[in-house]
Amino acid sequence: MTKTLKGIAASDGFATAPAYLLVEPDLSFKKTSITDVAAEVQRLQAALKQSDEELTTIRDLAKESLGEEEAQVFDAHKMILADPEFTGAVETQIKDQAVNAEQALKDVLDNFIAMFEAMTDNKYMQERAADVRDVTKRVLSHLLGVELPSPALIDHEVIVVAHDLTPSDTAQLNKKYVKAFVTDLGGRTAHSAIMARSLEIPAIVGTDTITTDVQAGQTLIVDGVHGDAVIEPTNTDIEHYQKLAQDYAQEAAEWAKLKDAASITADGKHFDIAANIGTPKDLDGVTANGAEAIGLYRTEFLYMDSAELPSEDDQFEAYKEVLEGMQGKPVVVRTMDIGGDKHLPYLPLPEEMNPFLGYRAIRISLDRQDIFRTQLRALLRASAFGKLRIMFPMIATVQEFRQAKAVLDEEKAQLQAQGVALGDDLQVGIMIEIPAAAVLADQLAKEVDFFSIGTNDLIQYTMAADRGNEHVSYLYQPYNPSILRLIKHVIDSAHQSGKWVGMCGEAAGDSTMVPLLLGMGLDEYSMSATSILRVRSLMKHLDTTELQDLVQQALNVSISNDDNLKLVADFVAKNQH
Repeated sequence: MTKTLKGIAASDGFATAPAYLLVEPDLSFKKTSITDVAAEVQRLQAALKQSDEELTTIRDLAKESLGEEEAQVFDAHKMILADPEFTGAVETQIKDQAVNAEQALKDVLDNFIAMFEAMTDNKYMQERAADVRDVTKRVLSHLLGVELPSPALIDHEVIVVAHDLTPSDTAQLNKKYVKAFVTDLGGRTAHSAIMARSLEIPAIVGTDTITTDVQAGQTLIVDGVHGDAVIEPTNTDIEHYQKLAQDYAQEAAEWAKLKDAASITADGKHFDIAANIGTPKDLDGVTANGAEAIGLYRTEFLYMDSAELPSEDDQFEAYKEVLEGMQGKPVVVRTMDIGGDKHLPYLPLPEEMNPFLGYRAIRISLDRQDIFRTQLRALLRASAFGKLRIMFPMIATVQEFRQAKAVLDEEKAQLQAQGVALGDDLQVGIMIEIPAAAVLADQLAKEVDFFSIGTNDLIQYTMAADRGNEHVSYLYQPYNPSILRLIKHVIDSAHQSGKWVGMCGEAAGDSTMVPLLLGMGLDEYSMSATSILRVRSLMKHLDTTELQDLVQQALNVSISNDDNLKLVADFVAKNQH
């Protein structure tokens, strides 16, 4: 029976494909006594063989898409399967206790985990406990005849359905096969939504119930423009959405004509439209959509896609590739922004009541200067190959910026003393995402070369509303006068000190926010590459002189987010040139 779920349109586009449920299956079982021990051992051996073959496939795919280092974890899992101490212990348990293979596997697992976790002086062996758990879960799935979902094994066109997607989950999605995704949780600024726009696939988030409403293999339509997910569509539904997809494609074809055009308003003013990226692989989308710069390179994915801290040389190669690929256009690189909801298995962070307000980003970098200095050296070396801008995240005070800048200057002086070639056009700036920094922008502007406003965090911190919490999502209000006043203050402060200011939060690509930002004089708009041509087209139809009054109304007349939403929509409808 056809059912339509309404969610949040997180990434534009349309897709139709079978649903692929990326959810943990039920692996529960009951302990049973057996009489045919030989048959039970054979069942175990078959599950072990299936698991080994599956891991071989996953390892080969991971090696191809993520690299040799990332694939090594699966070699470790295969070694556990081949270890006679582990598999032999399970067989012995079946024979000695006359229990089913599932129970024998659990008994042995519990013993191994207890043994590893007791090795408090051997961190390496403690970490092997997680590998044994993963392997056991895979073998158990084959014993129970339950499919264990794995993004790396997807080899046909699907729409991924999940409760939520972590950044690492999303980074594994192959857009050749994953045509879209839909989640129960999330908002437009969730990392999964941002990655979907980077991958250029449609996405809907925040449907609440998609994982319970759809079954694996059912046909699913994703309307990433309007936020509709249609389960088991009728032929009429399919025809309707095919027509919408065609109309969208025609509109996109018109935008594509602006690929090599400058970003100029109706009254002839030029602004820079830049792209946000996560890895060097995103450069194709940046080039295809005619970005004038990279306004945010999220370097944390270098750390998240590695089994250990990336070396200076590994980082240097990644930064160099992006700088060379942009052929002299500016590239703003954000230093490591780990913490909050972005974790590294090899860099344990303290348990915190509120990690988004805790030990993260520049706070980790200033504390763990060994990690910070490695990244800064790699960036400085790469600066010889393009127009590099280094940006520090989560700056709250002038003192923090001065500390970070002092570390950068020390590493720069050492490299120069060693005769290493460096770029001569390096700029150093900060993200404005903490309200304290926004309020103090007039002072910070005297210290930095540029600002980039990170609206995703600035809004949630200003409104005291977690952007991932559906219960307070109504308070995530980009057009609220309080937010707009902070943004205008930051822009004015930068300009008064002769500095440029960009925006790398999702609001920079928001069709409602762009007219307001143009009216305030924002210099650079950095967004997902897929939004660039749409925003360039919108910009071409707007006159900045006519936007001044709109900004004043939004700042002073309107009292709510929804009022400003309507105010801008009405203005754009009436005044497009």
